[in-house]
Amino acid sequence: MKAAFLPDRGVVKVSGDDARNFLNGLVTTDVTKVQPGLGRFGALLTPQGKITVDFLITEAQPGHGGGFLIDCPLPLAQPLATKLGFYKLRAKVTVENLSGKLGVLAAWDGEPAMHPDLTFADPRSDRLGWRSLVPEELAARAATVIGAELVESADYEAHRIRAGVPSGGADFNFGDAFPHEANMDRLHGVDFDKGCYVGQEVVSRMEHRGTARNRIVRVHLDGGAPEPGTAVVAGEKPVGTMGSSAADQGLALLRLDRAADAIEAGIPLTAGGVPIRVAEPDELKLPAKNTVA
Repeated sequence: MKAAFLPDRGVVKVSGDDARNFLNGLVTTDVTKVQPGLGRFGALLTPQGKITVDFLITEAQPGHGGGFLIDCPLPLAQPLATKLGFYKLRAKVTVENLSGKLGVLAAWDGEPAMHPDLTFADPRSDRLGWRSLVPEELAARAATVIGAELVESADYEAHRIRAGVPSGGADFNFGDAFPHEANMDRLHGVDFDKGCYVGQEVVSRMEHRGTARNRIVRVHLDGGAPEPGTAVVAGEKPVGTMGSSAADQGLALLRLDRAADAIEAGIPLTAGGVPIRVAEPDELKLPAKNTVA
């Protein structure tokens, strides 16, 4: 088993009598199902349905003060705390940015020998393993406790890419992507049966009508790794944008129909001159539209 401390992740805490209902009315995941030792994947959206920040969320045990702990991109931890503070109005809620005290340890390729407090399975994919919220100075000790070899964060990033799981800021731009485009609907990040939340109408409409035309897909690279943001082209026609990559694998946000047409016509896809191949071409198939009212 391997573990890596992720220096690009921060932690925001939301506590108080109204915390659960407060969060549940804002984010894409069903916070009523969150409990100690169990995490959920979700996002806070714009009213237009685009992702402002994606995150993992768990509930802290009473011994850790209770409340909800949000594992999010470190550069967005304080902006998220500020925005949640803006939304709380008269709700009995306290929002704190704990990024200076808590960080994120990811562990994969095995079952932890024990489950320390603030540890939960990554809800996005079984392949991603586990998350533990620990101070950075205790990361090595925590890795030993769960029976994992401590490795570099780049090793985790390579594993994430091989698992085909996008990362906000690397594989899509915050404020510019819908949850379906970032595969949140496939990674258990959107609960379509819960009540209203910010941006819910747009997301529900995309799900119902099958109107997601762009998706992040896993690709094989036949050469060097293109920089994130490099245009993916079929011949000279743009079909998407390159995201993160590691060795010969990467993730790319593609316009599904254009990429599928190019592959069917035998036109190769390239990014910055590097040939790329879609790992699972079936992912390019558009869903049938649901025309039932």
